Amino acid sequence: MKSIPTIQKYMTPSPHTIGAEQSLKKAHSVMREFKIRHLPVLKGGKLIGILTDRDLALVETLKDVNPELVPVEDACTAEPYLVSPDSKLHEVCLEMARHKFGSVLVVDNHKLVGVFTWIDALNAFSEILETRLKV
Repeated sequence: MKSIPTIQKYMTPSPHTIGAEQSLKKAHSVMREFKIRHLPVLKGGKLIGILTDRDLALVETLKDVNPELVPVEDACTAEPYLVSPDSKLHEVCLEMARHKFGSVLVVDNHKLVGVFTWIDALNAFSEILETRLKV
């Protein structure tokens, strides 16, 4: 029987990030340019949170919010779910489902090394079904 793979195999390595002081408008621009929905947020090179397309949509619906003036730090989710690259795929997926997380940040020695989204989880599931359960 094959062992359960780790997140490292399926994560997106070296994800795009954004500085905490950058504007929501800049975050939108980065997300559109790279066709992504999750942006880890850094302050002084240190991971402080994650900004999602849903966060942007919610904050921007608030009255008197100017996306050019509001910094990412004011809209991001602090204390995102962090895992190591060696975390087992099934454990991470279970936690994501249990808490309805759209993404997980992968950290090694306090350094961001990847992001794992539900799209990555579906790709992993598809690969496992195709390669391990093929009849």
